[in-house]
Amino acid sequence: MNVLGIIASGVAALFITVVLAKGVRRTALGSAAGREPGGRPSRAGVVRRLGGATLVLGVGAAAAAGWGLGAAGDHGRAVTGLLAGAGTVAALGLVHDVRPLGIPLRVAVQTAAATLAVCLAGLSPVAGVLAVILIVLVTSAFALLDTSDGVLATVAAVTAAGLLACAAVDGRSGLALLPAVLLAGLIGFLLHNWHPARIRPGACGSLFTGFLLAASGVLIHVAAPPERTAWAALPVLATVALADAALVLASRRRASRPLLQDGGDHITHRLRRIRVTVPGTAVVLGLWAGVAVATGTLVYAGVLHPALVLVPSAGSALAVLALLRIPVYVAPPKTTPPAGAAPRSVRPGSTAPASAEPARTTAGRPTVPPPPTGRPTVPPPPTGRPAVGITADRR
Repeated sequence: MNVLGIIASGVAALFITVVLAKGVRRTALGSAAGREPGGRPSRAGVVRRLGGATLVLGVGAAAAAGWGLGAAGDHGRAVTGLLAGAGTVAALGLVHDVRPLGIPLRVAVQTAAATLAVCLAGLSPVAGVLAVILIVLVTSAFALLDTSDGVLATVAAVTAAGLLACAAVDGRSGLALLPAVLLAGLIGFLLHNWHPARIRPGACGSLFTGFLLAASGVLIHVAAPPERTAWAALPVLATVALADAALVLASRRRASRPLLQDGGDHITHRLRRIRVTVPGTAVVLGLWAGVAVATGTLVYAGVLHPALVLVPSAGSALAVLALLRIPVYVAPPKTTPPAGAAPRSVRPGSTAPASAEPARTTAGRPTVPPPPTGRPTVPPPPTGRPAVGITADRR
């Protein structure tokens, strides 16, 4: 296992990502400062969303350098296909950040990228179809985590650490290269993405990250020795992303809302409703992912029994059920007229509300309101003659 090549690639990914992210941050701040009050929105928001491109460039350049140094080992072809697929979905996300694309087009491009990676990995047709479906689902699930500062980078970094540990257990440097450089790049990106975030991963960074994690997990599963329970251990590493996707789909299904429409109903939004801070949300999800990743890694290494993967899975299911009880689809409050306001006018043809019974004296007779003070106002005639003139004529 080429440990030095992997370490050098990781350091390069960390350095390149930090430098590029700092440049994007300065550009975004300069764009925001140059906007005139009341003018058109500046490009600062777009630049911040393009922060994911720094992660793509940093990780991609470091992975290519590691591949050139021989850190990919015998898996050079598979690593090449995985990087090509990840670059494809990153380009898709970059276009989507600038000009939103439709869901069918995005799914089609992700499927094509996953097919390219699976074909170069040498999987059988049946296993290849299942791998493509899994890669597309996990990629989309990780892309949905970009809803709060630092959440995606934290959860993805913990997941990459688990994949790196699984590859290191088998001594496969080629499969450990991509998780290592992704972990280093995410740490460098998190320095600028922690709350308050200066830049965001956007669709470019989130799709790239999810694709690398999903495809790396598939390659590790394929290359795992027969005694490894990779089929049970590796899916647990994506517990948080899959739980968030399941929560969103179940919540929108119960509320009869469109399943594929963006909304504030993710795990991060629900935690914020129970007064968890933005950094606290990232920490909570990072710990949640850490428990799942530690369990899956120990099961993969043979330290724990495979049945123990049900513990984080069952805990995540209970957490989803508990989070479903937190209301997120709140209807607007009904406004009541203030005291003393004039009653609402009744439209022609509608029934007027029943008026209250007039007050009566002790003798049972209705009370008569006092006469209005001042001269009564006479409405104007149809000719438009002022009411003052009529009043003067009647004197």
